[in-house]
Amino acid sequence: MKRILGITRNISAAAAVMLAGVVPLAAQDSRAPRGADGKPDLNGIWQALNEANYDLEAHVARPAMALRPGPYGPVPAAQTLALGAVGAVPPSLGVVEGGEIPYKPEALAKKKQNQQDWLNLDPEIKCYLPGVPRATYMPYPFQILQSASALTFVYEYASAVRNIFLKDPGPAPADSWMGQSVGHWEGDALVIDVTDQNDRTWFDRAGNFHSDKLHVMERYTRLSPDVMSYEATIEDPVVFTRPWKISMPLYRRQEKNAQLLDFKCVEFVEELLYGQYRKHPLKE
Repeated sequence: MKRILGITRNISAAAAVMLAGVVPLAAQDSRAPRGADGKPDLNGIWQALNEANYDLEAHVARPAMALRPGPYGPVPAAQTLALGAVGAVPPSLGVVEGGEIPYKPEALAKKKQNQQDWLNLDPEIKCYLPGVPRATYMPYPFQILQSASALTFVYEYASAVRNIFLKDPGPAPADSWMGQSVGHWEGDALVIDVTDQNDRTWFDRAGNFHSDKLHVMERYTRLSPDVMSYEATIEDPVVFTRPWKISMPLYRRQEKNAQLLDFKCVEFVEELLYGQYRKHPLKE
């Protein structure tokens, strides 16, 4: 009995020592850091942890992005069959406010056609620049470089880069894959007005698309040292019946040596795009 009481006292003492070093959650400093100019400091390497790149809308798990009819329901397309579970689509609750993208009827038909022909049409497969907002929630990190006078977003995927103008330079000379971004602060939120994107990017692998009239208004709000709120309001009168919004948290990478590494995927798709033009094409 004495031995049991002694063990109990030792455990209690050890627990007291441990608890003495624990700061209650409410007392921890969860404030977002700020720069010398008083604005929230967004510097760091950030990444989304969700399934939005598969499909912005809520969806159930399915065997592959590209499907074909099977004897008892859809099965993976022949080109993806060998991937097995690696090529499957995980389920998601979605990131679209209201749950559904408000397509015009004719645009919805095109979206469904995009989804059916995903292997041939998705620009991600060909390593084309991802556009905005897709660059934010692809399964790759991106880095924000911020000073009082300059702001740049650098993405690991396809080495994409966005220079955020802090003074409106006027209309862009031409549409481009990443468009033109003009930023300003609204309180603690960085608001970026994105215009002049071409019509060749998609929102996700599910075929959700837009025209060259796309207008995206982004909001980045740092909630704590390691979490940032991301919102994007999307407007395209050619494709959608009204503006709609997506939202998600972004997380700061915690590795001590966190950095963006090279993922120059253009060279990885040369065989896909140009292999058929070899003098002696490789066997399938």
